Parts: sequence; C-alpha cells; structure tokens
Amino acid sequence: MNNKICFAFVLFLFSTALLATPSTTYWSPAVIDVQPFNVWHFGVDNYFIVKKPSSLKPTDGPSSFPTDLQVTVGVLPWEDIQMEVGIDAMYPSNDPYMFHAKIGTPENSIFAGSPGINIGIFNVGTKTGGAANAGRTDYDIVDFIVGKTLPCNLGRLHAAYYVGNRAALRSSSGDSQNMGFMIAYDKGFFTTTDKLGNEYKRIVFAGDYISGKNYIGGGGFGLYYYFTKDISLLAGPVWMNDTSINGPMKITTQLDINL
Repeated sequence: MNNKICFAFVLFLFSTALLATPSTTYWSPAVIDVQPFNVWHFGVDNYFIVKKPSSLKPTDGPSSFPTDLQVTVGVLPWEDIQMEVGIDAMYPSNDPYMFHAKIGTPENSIFAGSPGINIGIFNVGTKTGGAANAGRTDYDIVDFIVGKTLPCNLGRLHAAYYVGNRAALRSSSGDSQNMGFMIAYDKGFFTTTDKLGNEYKRIVFAGDYISGKNYIGGGGFGLYYYFTKDISLLAGPVWMNDTSINGPMKITTQLDINL
C-alpha cells in the first residue's frame, strides 16, 4: 500500500505538468468518484439561458457557455487508490483546452468506515497572463475532497476546500477570490439490473455549490437519467455567484458515456 501511494503521487505530480472538469457531482468537482482503471469517460456539457437576448442587462455576462467536450480516463490498476486524468475542449473559444487530474482512495479503503478522500487539480488552461476574467484560462485550481455515504440510505455527502491562481480567480470588481469551499450531495433512486446482472440506479438526484465570486462560483441541482449503467443524461438549472463574469442562471444538459 505504501509503495502504491508513493508511486501514485509521483505520477500525479508529473501528469499535472503535462495536463476543465474532472468527475463532477453537478456543477462542481466535489465528488469522491474517480474513473476506474482503463475506463474512458466521454462527456458533452451545454449551458444556456431561456431569456431572450433583449431581456439581458448590459452588465450581464455571457448568455451561454462554449460546449464542453470531455475525455477522462482512469490510469491506476488498484482498487484502494485510484487516479484519473483528462482534457476538456471548450468550443467555440480562442483557447479551448483545459486539463485536470485527480487521485484518491474510495470509502473503506484506509480502514473500515473511512471516508473517500481525493486531491486534484482542474481548470489548467493554456492561456496565461493578462487580466483576470479577460480571456486567461490558467485557473490552476487544487482541491481536497472528503466524501461519505450517509447511513439509512440517505445518499452521499461531499465537502471540499479549493485554492487557485490568485491572478486568474478574481471577482468582476477585481477582488481576489482564489480560495473557497465546495459542498455536494447525491442520491440514487429506482434500482435497476441489466441483462448482464449489473445493478445501478435509474435516476440520481444531484446538487452542489461552490463559494466565491469568481469564474467557478455557483451551484445547482438536477436529475441524472441512466439509460444504462454507462450512459446518462443530466438536466437542471445552474446559478452563478458573479453574474458579471458568468451571466444569469442557465440550464445545463450533460451527456455522459463510459467505455
């Protein structure tokens, strides 16, 4: 176990230099899930408003976000410590590529009843320099996540602390907003078994929140519908803490496929 942990953290440090969203609950990456070894995740996320353009105020931010095309894969062959790396491509945008990595231990892997613990980095963009909220994408956000399944089948609760690039994570008024917390909750309903005997939840409720008046600050809640254990569609609203950066509340649809 000790050798595995040492090797994994060395791999994490090197991969972040090469390496945006990792596995998420809803809007935030505050979730202890990590892609299993050699399982590829493909995602397509969209965020748009239902207001007419004429109803937007001059101080409002964008009415929609670029479509987020995601690829993430698990890279460690162990059950007690897992790691994923990935890339997001935001189209259309001038600097579309952002990278992420996460390493962690699932619940009960450290001792019986232990929570899941993750450390990760996300939104590592390629556009450096310049003013915050003016095109740069080097947010370089590191997070520490703890999560636990609640008793009595009450779902899962996740909590996290994050810190990012002070020069990039700022409010629309220029204040530094590079540190904060994340909290998330999810619960599945309607247990289903496929033809191969795989058991999964047909519907999952998920909600989360990220503090801070910055590029990532905000939250939302919605429902996943699982067509199979590996294909799901999420829909629901997302609101923003600083609408001058990210615009008004949006609707998100997120298609996720594991192969």
